[in-house]
Amino acid sequence: MPAYNFQKQFAAAVESGKKRQTIRNSRFRPTMSGDKLYLYTGMRTKKCRLLLEAECKSVQQVMITRNGACLNGRYLYGEALRLFAEADGFASWPAMRDWFKKTHGLPFHGEVISW
Repeated sequence: MPAYNFQKQFAAAVESGKKRQTIRNSRFRPTMSGDKLYLYTGMRTKKCRLLLEAECKSVQQVMITRNGACLNGRYLYGEALRLFAEADGFASWPAMRDWFKKTHGLPFHGEVISW
């Protein structure tokens, strides 16, 4: 039963269903397809709030670079890249890329957890 915390800026998108995935560093105890996910905002604070309980549909390896994203060895281009960014709660691919560059640095290697 993995729990994930979301920054305040992503909370409404998780609750509304606009954000249907999260991109994270790989965990010691990996999330697996079929796991029940507990999605929160404000974890470890007095303002902790459960946003959603959902079933994990898939876990895929991802690499994000300044030029694009690669999912399980398949590069995303054009429309697929835009849809990927939107599924993660971003308005566009450039917005997603810039957030990852600022927050994690590029290239970023991790996993996409979808619900």
